[in-house]
Amino acid sequence: MTLPGRFLEISIHSPDVRTSLDFYRRMGLVEAEPGDIWNHHYAVVSDGRVALGLHGYEFASPALCWVLPGIAAFAPALTAAGIELQFVKTGYEEFNELGYLDPDGQMLTVLEARTYSPSGEAPKPACGFFSEYRYPVHDLNRSVTFWEQQGFVATGWQEEPQPQVSLTSDGIDLSLYIASRREKPALVFEAADLERAADELDSARLDPLASDDPVRGVPALTIAAPENTPIVIVQSSI
Repeated sequence: MTLPGRFLEISIHSPDVRTSLDFYRRMGLVEAEPGDIWNHHYAVVSDGRVALGLHGYEFASPALCWVLPGIAAFAPALTAAGIELQFVKTGYEEFNELGYLDPDGQMLTVLEARTYSPSGEAPKPACGFFSEYRYPVHDLNRSVTFWEQQGFVATGWQEEPQPQVSLTSDGIDLSLYIASRREKPALVFEAADLERAADELDSARLDPLASDDPVRGVPALTIAAPENTPIVIVQSSI
């Protein structure tokens, strides 16, 4: 069962949306124009490759979010495929949306329509550009089977420095890895010059920490966003 629709955003619960928005803008991401669909405080930032939706509403965060007009007809197809819906709203007087989980509890949501308009401002991210959404799983084979059913394609497996698989799609790439303990999903960016990225992030008062990336086994910078989203910046291989 291929997940139809277009990828919209990585939805992130932000207790203080303004503080998170300021943080991501200092990273060099640009703000998009949010619509009036949500009743809670909502902002969107983008590096031109991926959008981050900052939500004042509390939910299973982060969530990977797609848009599909006519999702009322999509819900029965998911149920028929054996997927348990965590929530489904398809009434005439409400904004239609539904959500379900992958085998490791990663939330996927599908919305009836877009919730923001792209910015006309060109981003100049100090952190480089978005590469992948990364999170730990218990069983790589089981997770790959799930995501391939959603239309993703596994593009690379590795055993060192730890078991990991990369998956790609039209809207977002994933990095799944085996970890000895539960870790928060991370946003991974690639910078053309890691030293220059460190200097620019320092100038923006974002205090990057130099470390070795345990998944790729390469030098990296790490930052924690105000809402505690881990951000990893590695050297671009291109």
